[in-house]
Amino acid sequence: MVFGSATQTARRWNHLNCDRGELSDLELACILCGGTHSTLDHWEFMQTMPKDPLDMVDDLVKMGVYKQNQLRAADGVNAYELRKALFLKRVGRGDARREQLILGLCQQAGGLDNAFAAAFGPQAGLFFNDAIRNSGATRREFLRNMASGAALVRLASCGGNEPAADVPEADAAAVSTEGLEKTDLQIGFIPITCASPIIMSEPLGFYEKHGLNATVVKMPSWGAVRDSAIAGELDAYHMLSPMPIAITMGLGSTSFPIKLASIENINGQAITVAMKHKDTVKGPEDFRGFKIGVPFPFSMHNLLIRYYLATGGVDPDTDVQIFPVPPPDSVAKMTAGEVDAMLMPDPFNQRAVFEGVGYIHMLTKDLGPGPPCCAFAASQEWIDTNPNTFRALNKAIIDAAGYADNPANRKEISAALIERQYLNQPLPVVEAVLTGDYEDGLGNTFSVPDRIGFDPYPWKSFAKWISSQLVRWELMPADQADYEKIAQDIFLTDLAAELQTELGQTPPAEAERKETLKFDEFDPADPAAYVDAQIKQFGL
Repeated sequence: MVFGSATQTARRWNHLNCDRGELSDLELACILCGGTHSTLDHWEFMQTMPKDPLDMVDDLVKMGVYKQNQLRAADGVNAYELRKALFLKRVGRGDARREQLILGLCQQAGGLDNAFAAAFGPQAGLFFNDAIRNSGATRREFLRNMASGAALVRLASCGGNEPAADVPEADAAAVSTEGLEKTDLQIGFIPITCASPIIMSEPLGFYEKHGLNATVVKMPSWGAVRDSAIAGELDAYHMLSPMPIAITMGLGSTSFPIKLASIENINGQAITVAMKHKDTVKGPEDFRGFKIGVPFPFSMHNLLIRYYLATGGVDPDTDVQIFPVPPPDSVAKMTAGEVDAMLMPDPFNQRAVFEGVGYIHMLTKDLGPGPPCCAFAASQEWIDTNPNTFRALNKAIIDAAGYADNPANRKEISAALIERQYLNQPLPVVEAVLTGDYEDGLGNTFSVPDRIGFDPYPWKSFAKWISSQLVRWELMPADQADYEKIAQDIFLTDLAAELQTELGQTPPAEAERKETLKFDEFDPADPAAYVDAQIKQFGL
């Protein structure tokens, strides 16, 4: 019997989670693990386990536990006899953390032979049953360790000719949870490509690499993200980059301290116009009278469309209607004629092209080289309660962002993101966004590799630019705009730089820079003067 969807798999894992909080009054203490649920749950759970090891490996592939290098490793594992000392010397390479991982795997399995007989031999099912009974290990932990073990054995049996890179150095420390306040996490996200690092960290293993059992939770709208954060319903969140500023300052909601820990993406959005206007819209002045969708009032999308319209003499508050549209609803609303244009996160601009209902008028990268669209954020309260977990989680996401920023990895990431529980989009749509090879809906084909980027560094200068635009459009009272304090308190630039350095990335040496946009240059030394100059130049 093989497993079904990831959701079904998660439900099965939850049979072993004694803290799941959904138990009936009839359930008693489990005699196997001590949890408050029926002991029968364990038997029911074991019935879902495949009896054939080949079926088990097939399930692991579908679950994303086995990666390609581990599958290649498994193919080479047959019979072997290695003494423990030789194994540690060959695989540990003198690294105490790696040796500790190897010993932990062996101990869990009852010895080296048992560990890998369990992984590939006929007693796999029996061993897993024993592991559950004796150690209380969850299914997810066991399968993860088994996959790691397969790769380690391959390293040990390769005869010394195969590069040690099959198991990255970081993997040895990755499974350690020492010092973490909690490891089972839930992270809210909106299904857009801007959230790629947060989303892909689940199927591609970045959370596990950093000792976390994190699940991403799809949210319906940015309002729901904000309300959930204030209520403390999840652990951390994918947020639009202006949202931590707005929520912390109580703009449009109760004041609640939120920290922007790292940036998810730069660029990666577009202005998309309904096909019925394809012959009339050439520049910002042609949007007059339009109904325009943006994902949220406190978004780069709202600020950028206002910035663009004002350069054409169009007043965003009187000459057009700008209103929030949840990104997943945007294409349907354009199809129904409820919006004439939208500045949305991808993949919905490309999806409008795919459906033939809209065309891409302008990429946001052409409004500026690096506007930060989305961010990873957490509440100050949660960070204070879970400082080590927060650091590990932020590090995992920054690690994923570095991986996503490499164009060579974009097709692999696209394939991971299209699944129903994540973006639920056609592969050509997501690939067009991530690779930058796309059609604009007017018969033109483009290759723009930097259509979207994944630079996790939170420039404090952009915190100030965001605040300046909130003031310009009266979304923030000018007397509350302490630009320096907002940037220093809410954007955790120093921590992001520290974690980037630990990961081998190269963060900038400065926290601020002059930001060059399409129509002007922003000097973070004097945001108020910048706002005055904008109003003087464009009359808005």
